Amino acid sequence: MKPLSLRVVIADDHSAVRAGLQAVLSTGGTVSVVGSVRDSGELLELLARGASDVLVCDYSMPGGRYGDGLPLFKLIKQRYPAVRIVVLTMLENPGVVHSLLKLGISCILSKSDSMSHLLPAVHVAFADGRYLSPTIAGIVSTLSAGGPELIALTARELEVVRLYVSGLTVNEIAERLSRSKKTISTQKGAAMLKLGIRRDVDLLRYGIESGLVAADPGVTPHRYQ
Repeated sequence: MKPLSLRVVIADDHSAVRAGLQAVLSTGGTVSVVGSVRDSGELLELLARGASDVLVCDYSMPGGRYGDGLPLFKLIKQRYPAVRIVVLTMLENPGVVHSLLKLGISCILSKSDSMSHLLPAVHVAFADGRYLSPTIAGIVSTLSAGGPELIALTARELEVVRLYVSGLTVNEIAERLSRSKKTISTQKGAAMLKLGIRRDVDLLRYGIESGLVAADPGVTPHRYQ
């Protein structure tokens, strides 16, 4: 490895985003992008080869063998504890941010903020520091005051709700998270009870309003209609 050159892996399911991130990181002269992947299956294969210092990874990256979000980050931290993680996300949700911080991931960037934060975040992550882009920092500032009711959900309940409102069925979530259908149904029901929600359509609306999923006014999953 060249002096002062950090080996970085990029993971995002959009090719244009990966290209943009690589372009930003290449401008600093202190980072070498050693891999760029589109899903968790490719990511774990690449990490297994070693030679990476920092992972820059999207939070929502559906379709991969190992899922995405919190379960994926937990797996990476267990298998590759030396790899530092910078999370990129469009999910401006206090529950998600809270869970990431609790997991020990303290470099988090919102995709709605300037990518000028990317390079310093990579260096801070490598140094085991904390770096939050402005939007994420604003969310964190609400956590000390108790934040919204979604923080009352456990990390597992939060992940079940996120996947459900993004369009997956209970069976599909159970398969992705390697849990039983009964467990997923119980966690979904517990989350709805905590949130004071009775109908699935209201759970979808809550997911959009709270930032767990992106709003698309032209599309409503058929099971909620």
